[in-house]
Order: sequence, then C-alpha cells, then structure tokens
Amino acid sequence: MDRIKDAIRTIPDYPKPGIMFRDVTTLLGDAGAFRAAVDAMVQPHAGKKIDKVAGIEARGFILGGAVAHQLSVGFVPVRKKGKLPWQTIGQSYELEYGVDEVEIHVDAVEKGERVLVVDDLIATGGTAEAAILLLRQAGAEVVGCSFVIDLPELGGARRLEKLGVKVASLVAFEGE
Repeated sequence: MDRIKDAIRTIPDYPKPGIMFRDVTTLLGDAGAFRAAVDAMVQPHAGKKIDKVAGIEARGFILGGAVAHQLSVGFVPVRKKGKLPWQTIGQSYELEYGVDEVEIHVDAVEKGERVLVVDDLIATGGTAEAAILLLRQAGAEVVGCSFVIDLPELGGARRLEKLGVKVASLVAFEGE
C-alpha cells in the first residue's frame, strides 16, 4: 500500500487554511499505482455476488468504473442533483453549510441487486451515507463501500458501519 499512498499528492491549506487536501489525480496518472489501487479495491470482492458498482461523483466514477470492469458487473453513477438526463430519485444530505442531494436514475438498480459503493475518499461520510440510503430506497442491497483514502479522525467509516455496511479503505491519513 506504500506505492498507493506515495502516489497521492497532499496539498496544504486547500480548499481553506488548515485542510490537507488528499489529491488522487496523481495516483490516477500513475499507471502502476492506479492499477494497484483498483486491484486492491477489487480483491476483497472477487468471487462474491455483486451485481453492480455505484460510483460517487466525480472521482468515484473513474475508480468505480474500473472496479466494475474488473468485477464484470454494471456501473451506476451517483450524481449531484440535476445532472442525470432521465427520471431520478434523490437523497439529500447535510453539508458543513447547507444541504446537497445525490441522484440515480429510477431504473439504475433492480430490487435485490447487490451493490458495492466506490469513491476516492471517506471523510465525514455524508455523501456516502446519502448514496447508501438512495440505493436502499431503490431496492438495492449495499454489500460494502470501498475507498482509496480514509480520514479516520472525521468518523465517516464509523458512520457507514452504523448503517450495517462494511467499509474498506486502502490507506489512511491523519488529520483533515
């Protein structure tokens, strides 16, 4: 996992002072590290019954698409409100200052389908929690969440585990 962690750029004081932004675009640009990350995200789920991978906008699309490809399953984009072109269902969630919403198409999953949720990073867990609730509302069974990065001090993984969802991350960074 050192190769993966070393491929992630840290940008101090972005988007505001005191925040250490963990940038996975450098990992995505490193073919070997990208492959290692996708392989590591797939490995715990290989051979298990998964019907679809749901990727959270935007870096979750890249990682989730690659994971879905490796697992030979379909992909569901979880998008911000108003970005999908057809009939949708949505789930709102709280931000630090306000509320946002994620959506999927009404026919993105079928009742009982087993879905793995993928994103680049788990911080407070608000967006991932909204994705889980949305997929459950659509009738899916969320079998787990997979992230490249966990910021454990922010409690997101614990928040998702309280929903009964197993959370896996490849690397952890201390702080925000």
